[in-house]
Amino acid sequence: MTALPLDGVVVVALEQAVAAPFATRQLGDLGARVIKIERPGTGDFARAYDETVHGQSSHFVWLNRNKESIALDLKDEADRAVAAGLVAKADVFVQNLAPGASARLGLDAETVRAANPGLVVCTISGYGSSGPYREKKAYDLLVQCEAGVVSLTGTPEAPAKAGIPVADIAAGMYAYSGILAALYERERTGAGASLEVSMLDSLAEWAGFPYYFANYGGTQPQRNGAKHAAIAPYGPYTVDDGVVFIGVQNHREWLALCEKVLGTPELAVDERFAGNTARVANDAELTAIIEGALAKVPAAEVESRLDAAGIANARMRTMAEFADHPQLSARNRWRRVGTPAGEVSALIPPGVPPGREPRMDPVPALGEHSDAIRAEFGFA
Repeated sequence: MTALPLDGVVVVALEQAVAAPFATRQLGDLGARVIKIERPGTGDFARAYDETVHGQSSHFVWLNRNKESIALDLKDEADRAVAAGLVAKADVFVQNLAPGASARLGLDAETVRAANPGLVVCTISGYGSSGPYREKKAYDLLVQCEAGVVSLTGTPEAPAKAGIPVADIAAGMYAYSGILAALYERERTGAGASLEVSMLDSLAEWAGFPYYFANYGGTQPQRNGAKHAAIAPYGPYTVDDGVVFIGVQNHREWLALCEKVLGTPELAVDERFAGNTARVANDAELTAIIEGALAKVPAAEVESRLDAAGIANARMRTMAEFADHPQLSARNRWRRVGTPAGEVSALIPPGVPPGREPRMDPVPALGEHSDAIRAEFGFA
């Protein structure tokens, strides 16, 4: 098999939950060796989130393929020495312990890079190592609140969090990209780096559009369910036998919607809808008109008209329907991955170089590789 870009890179991860494991799993997907340090007996607490995947946690199975697990009690001096020894021989060290915990263990960036100057250290936290929130506990929902995201999602009657852990995912993605950039720089300079990624910083970047909209427009974006605060028509529309989601992005598409999909060319020049801003302001009226025009048209016919007119559209899928998505199947995106309780289906990651198969190695049992890793690194 052709080598992957990160073959030979050794990553030591003192990690738990979502953000850091997501970053390191992606490094493993591209060939890196990831050694995951876990607590004896319980391990990463995400192992116990649920029992839905052959009796295992859905979060843990998602985030921890391609890893080796070593169980170390970091309150024990001898086990701390093992952890420090692993980090001293690593290329990358990732940790998302509680604020101050890595320093108490002697595994803070300054200490480990003094022993290994070429090391890339990435510390992931909720709010960063400085400022008034530096010691505040942070979980995904709470960071979504602090970043204003919960104020944007839901309905006019009730706010809602995003259905996936977007704060954790954002932090994991910035950690992943930051580590790749640091490794690239090390190739040129020989020097490692100390990176800090916070969940708040990461999700705040993702909230850029509503920030500018509110800060310079003077109004908070309205919670519109599946509609859009700044674009119309955009969102779900009831048709004869279901709901079709429509996304109109420009004037050409607006004209095509009126003429080719709705059969109401006069709507295109209606002053109430002359321009996107006017359509957003009058969205309730516009929705009633669209749904009235499509009330007796089957969803499949609506989709066919939209496709022919070059207008983006979709049907809302359940997770079960997503698992059978014809596009993913046609593009051979699924693989089988081992877990301690049996194989599962997993999607291959985006962005793998052409002609190369990503690593899709098993999810480890707690401490599965402890003895082998200790022996390899001289701690038998």
